[in-house]
Parts: sequence; structure tokens; C-alpha cells
Amino acid sequence: MREKDIEEYLRKKVKSAGGKAYKFESPGNDGVPDRIVIFPNNKIYFIELKAPGKKPRPLQLKQIRDLQSFGCRTDVLDSKEQVDNFVEMVKEREV
Repeated sequence: MREKDIEEYLRKKVKSAGGKAYKFESPGNDGVPDRIVIFPNNKIYFIELKAPGKKPRPLQLKQIRDLQSFGCRTDVLDSKEQVDNFVEMVKEREV
């Protein structure tokens, strides 16, 4: 399975759960997560998607740490199962 397939699956699952999964591109800031996922009640997540078994590159890890240092929620997902678990977790989480 390719990263692109998991990304498309995330987009569809988030939409069906009532959220939005915006493609995140930031010129001049290589390594930012692939998607900004937003659910009602200010539930905002930065999501890095990888092909199964692949790990984020060092620059991507740095960007994730930088976002986390600002209190942002970040996740790295590499399977449809992880996408499903992520969406369920968000749906269960309180404001």
C-alpha cells in the first residue's frame, strides 16, 4: 500500500466523521506534516502519513517536535487501521 492510498483513506474517513482534512503545504518549510485535520469543537491535528513500515525523515521529526512545542497535537499514521483508530479517538475525545 502506498502513502497516497492511506492519505486518501484518511481524507474520506475524516469527512465521513464530520471533519476536514486539509492538505498542508508551507513553502520554505520543508518537512511539515501532510494534513491538517480539523473536527468540530476546535479539535485540530497535524498528521504525517507514511507508507506501511516507513518512518518520518529527520526533518519531518523536527517539524513535528516544533509543532508539539507549541502544544499542537501531531500523529504519524502508516496504515488504514491507524487511521481508523485515530478517527475513533478523536470522536471519543472531549473538548
